Amino acid sequence: MMIFRLLTLLKHQAVQHNHAAQLSTLKWRHGTYATAFCQSGSCLNKSDDLKQKSVLGHSYGRRFFRLSPAGIVNAAPVTVQPYLKLMRLDKPIGTWLLYLPCAWSIGLAADPGCLPDLRMLMLFSVGALLMRGAGCTINDMWDKDFDKKVSRTATRPIASGEITQFQALVFLGGQLSLALGVLLCLNYYSIALGAASLSLVFTYPLMKRVTYWPQFVLGLTFNWGALLGWSAVMGSCDWSVCLPLYVSGVMWTLIYDTIYAHQDKADDLLVGVKSTALRLQERTKLWLSGFTGAMLSGLLLAGANADQTLPYYCAVSAVAIHLAHQIYSVDINRPEDCWKKFASNRNLGLLLFLGIVTGNLWKKRSDEQYERILNSVS
Repeated sequence: MMIFRLLTLLKHQAVQHNHAAQLSTLKWRHGTYATAFCQSGSCLNKSDDLKQKSVLGHSYGRRFFRLSPAGIVNAAPVTVQPYLKLMRLDKPIGTWLLYLPCAWSIGLAADPGCLPDLRMLMLFSVGALLMRGAGCTINDMWDKDFDKKVSRTATRPIASGEITQFQALVFLGGQLSLALGVLLCLNYYSIALGAASLSLVFTYPLMKRVTYWPQFVLGLTFNWGALLGWSAVMGSCDWSVCLPLYVSGVMWTLIYDTIYAHQDKADDLLVGVKSTALRLQERTKLWLSGFTGAMLSGLLLAGANADQTLPYYCAVSAVAIHLAHQIYSVDINRPEDCWKKFASNRNLGLLLFLGIVTGNLWKKRSDEQYERILNSVS
């Protein structure tokens, strides 16, 4: 009996030592564990097992910062968070899809054997963030009543009442003012070209009320950077390169946004808005295959007119394989799979950009290009 009591005592001490070690580790990692145990008296009402999970995982009443878009938004002051969510800062995929056609165009405009203009890439990244945020703000202002009726969008800041229409309008003015500042860093041709896209930015959200092809108008809007990127580097558009690239981008948007629209087709039908998902229905994959063919044709033509080399065409082949897998495997009746396939298009766009950059580095400069570079340096 004495031996049994001794073993029990040793086991109890070992458990206490183990808990103390875990708390010490947590204190070293996060600075304090008091809030994890004492918020709302949770430590007094939970079993030891639950307390251990709360301490070693997410603590009660405390937010630990994570270096991610969602983490940045959640770490922001409470009064600022609705505005960051309004511009979709926590969901950066839309910014990527707006930015990538700009990056393609800037990459294609680079001198043979050279990397793309890094200053332009940075300017357009800031511009894409601001304009995507402005577009989302405009969209939510137009769609406030529709968003309230759709489960996925009912919690958006304007639809839920966190932000009023007037506050959203003021915020929109701030975003557009900052975007104008970015645009004014470009040449006069590009300033005029960029300003011309505003009509599309403001009218796109209305298209779902009048046509089953709002995704086409979104494509015209989202891929304006395919024209603007080249003109920002070169001073004007070379339409033999820019126009095929722009058409390819529009086709790409029709692909990924039709897949995206299948998430909401039941709710869209109920509230009375239109989309390519409702128009194409079970013929979606056939149409997406046609859009893919048009996109690849445009990329090949743009590459040929820009004197692209082998790495570019390898990247276009990889894009074709990616799209074929996307279209073949997507389950248009499963919203979570539609989102997964939609989000994978960021990697597709980055793959093409990598092909453009490496293809450009593969090129050899002509004597005229060497002379132009020397003249610009002198």
